[in-house]
Amino acid sequence: MSQWDGKSKGTLLGYQIFVNIIKKLGVRAAYGLLIPVALYYVLAYPMTAKAMFYYYRKRQGFPFIKSILALYKGYFVFGQVLIDKFALFAGLRNRFTFDFDGIDILKQLLDEKKGGILISGHIGNFEIAEKFFADIDLNQQIHIVAADQERTVIKDYLSSISKDNSQINFIHIKEDMSHIFEISAALANNDLICLTGDRYFDNSKTMSSELLGEDAHFPAGTFMIASRLNAPIAFVYVMKEPNLHYHLYTRRAPAVKHRDAQAVLNAYTQSMEQMLKKYPYQWFNFFDFWKAENKE
Repeated sequence: MSQWDGKSKGTLLGYQIFVNIIKKLGVRAAYGLLIPVALYYVLAYPMTAKAMFYYYRKRQGFPFIKSILALYKGYFVFGQVLIDKFALFAGLRNRFTFDFDGIDILKQLLDEKKGGILISGHIGNFEIAEKFFADIDLNQQIHIVAADQERTVIKDYLSSISKDNSQINFIHIKEDMSHIFEISAALANNDLICLTGDRYFDNSKTMSSELLGEDAHFPAGTFMIASRLNAPIAFVYVMKEPNLHYHLYTRRAPAVKHRDAQAVLNAYTQSMEQMLKKYPYQWFNFFDFWKAENKE
């Protein structure tokens, strides 16, 4: 089992409260509310805390005390990432700055006129990437491939407060596999296809690869699609820095044989591992990702 059901633990009311504070008092004032909220989540969800302690202690190799403190810091940073997302959707783009590491890679990818497959994960704040793409004249339509379970009232709320015309279109995964035709059509139009490669639902097909020194399971569909379509692949991350600053990374995937999904997955996990070593507190898979309980 994936131990992840696609649902956020936060409530719509809680998010609305934070958005009102952001609008009236600013982003940093909203950060202040996270001090008790982050502690609450550490104490209220012991199974999550156990999974995250394993990540910090065993996968990142932190000392014991540092791993305990990291539980709080990880939730605090996650809260900041959510607040930043709300602020950006509410039209406060001018409050943030960014660096783009790999813009030439992304433009080169689009110059090939085959579209592009961007694979990210639940690290950093990839959902806000579109807000920064506009600043670098990246006018291609962006299509996010998502399962129906990922459509939530929270995402509907974000759409309702958005202050600009989004270039994002959702392609929802269907049992009859018809979403493949939608993806192919978008690539033929030189559009960008965004997928996440680190979460899967129960009963879905998975593949395994090593991440941070331990094998873990990943959704096979993402890497099968990426390896079978004739489109260039890149790994993209949007990582939070201090002082309302973000760093966008693009890394071109190495060339692999056609239909070699395992090679794409291995390249992805190696790329993600480099990000996690640099940004250890921005791992936001709050469940037993490596299935540590089954190995005890």
